[in-house]
Amino acid sequence: MVDVETNGRADVRSGLERYNGLRVTDVCDGMDAIGMMDMGMMNRDIVPLWRDLESFKHRIYGVAHTVRFVPTQRPVPAQSPEEFYDWMREWYQELAQGPIRADIKPGDLIVIDGFELGTTGFIGSNNALSWITLGAVGVVTNGGARDTDELIKQQVPVYSRYISRTIRPGRIELDATQVKVNVGGAVVNPGDVVVADGDGVVVVPAAKAEDVAEHAWRHATKDKEKRRALYAEAGLPEDWTLS
Repeated sequence: MVDVETNGRADVRSGLERYNGLRVTDVCDGMDAIGMMDMGMMNRDIVPLWRDLESFKHRIYGVAHTVRFVPTQRPVPAQSPEEFYDWMREWYQELAQGPIRADIKPGDLIVIDGFELGTTGFIGSNNALSWITLGAVGVVTNGGARDTDELIKQQVPVYSRYISRTIRPGRIELDATQVKVNVGGAVVNPGDVVVADGDGVVVVPAAKAEDVAEHAWRHATKDKEKRRALYAEAGLPEDWTLS
């Protein structure tokens, strides 16, 4: 499952489908099995913006593509409303891009570290959908999301700490992309496997991804077998979660 990139990190893309169908709880159990108890779990206040209880479209897994923002110390200039729009556009282009669109690969899960950066909305209806069209599977942040009605309508999988309202210019700057970050108390390296569902978010180190997937499926398979028997005992029709 794991190849090796030239930068020394494990590349999990070739075996990423091993995580298709695994729940966060299964992955946590798999982490336990290899001695990584309570590691990789993001804080419980990072939750899905919306949940699809029919087909679970909010569930995502992917390769961590990390982004880190920091507060700005640049004063906002005195300007007219007309000048504001040019200033805003320049700020986005020169100071607050992220993730870099050209760097997004299919299967990426965007992880944004923007902790304690006020009311800024890192994720919005426009930029998040643009990342999805480039192949990203969703977004996780310890900061905020805005335009949430549209994000829900568009069914963009978003996991955030809170809902926010404002834009980046005048407030934050991009610090780095594809670097180690701390999001919700979990270390996330670019290339790690990230799994998110209604129970929260868990991060699997790339070097451990194959072992964790193997043990996670042992737990998941046993759970399905036991639940199938309980469905029969309770007289419930089987559903796709048992397959």
